[in-house]
Order: sequence, then structure tokens, then C-alpha cells
Amino acid sequence: MTSPDELSKRREQEAKKIALSLAKQRGEKQASIKGGDGTVAWVTESLCIGCDQCTIVCDDEAIELYFKDVASPLMQVPSNRKAKIIRDACTGCRLCVLACPTDAIEMIDR
Repeated sequence: MTSPDELSKRREQEAKKIALSLAKQRGEKQASIKGGDGTVAWVTESLCIGCDQCTIVCDDEAIELYFKDVASPLMQVPSNRKAKIIRDACTGCRLCVLACPTDAIEMIDR
């Protein structure tokens, strides 16, 4: 039978493996996303859930949230937040793309 100490050690090892795997995936994703001065972030409004993650990671203050009325009559929410890119302030750093949980943000050519 596995002792509590052995189980704790196994969990620690698994947590390290998972952290390394996630870091590797994040690095691969970042390498595959174009970025730089010639690009700007673009938000697909229908995918944006207004979670505010992009505004948190944006050091350039190039993203703002605005309210948009919900189109569905089934939902009883008066408004919904969406992200909007301020093109002139965007430096093409790609942080918002990596932070977006719904893949609503992509990099496009200026």
C-alpha cells in the first residue's frame, strides 16, 4: 500500500511534469503566433466573453472593454462586455492572444 509520504512525492512529481508540459505548449503556441511592429491584435466579437484577461496582461493599455447588448431574447442580461483593440497603442506583443481563454484574439497585419 502507498504511504501518504509516497503519495505526496508522486503528486509533486506529477505537478512538475504538468507544469513543464504546459510551459512547453505555451512556448510552442507563442512561437507559432506572428507578432511585432507590423501586426496588431484583432478581436472576434462573437468569441469574446469579456473575461478581462487581455486587459490584465496588456502592458500597453491597448485593450478596452465596452458593453454590447445581448442579441438573444432568451438571456436576461442587459449587456455583455467585449474587448476592443486600440490599434495605435498595440505593439504586437501577442500577450493578449496567449491570455485569451476562448481564442477570440488573433494577430493580423497592420
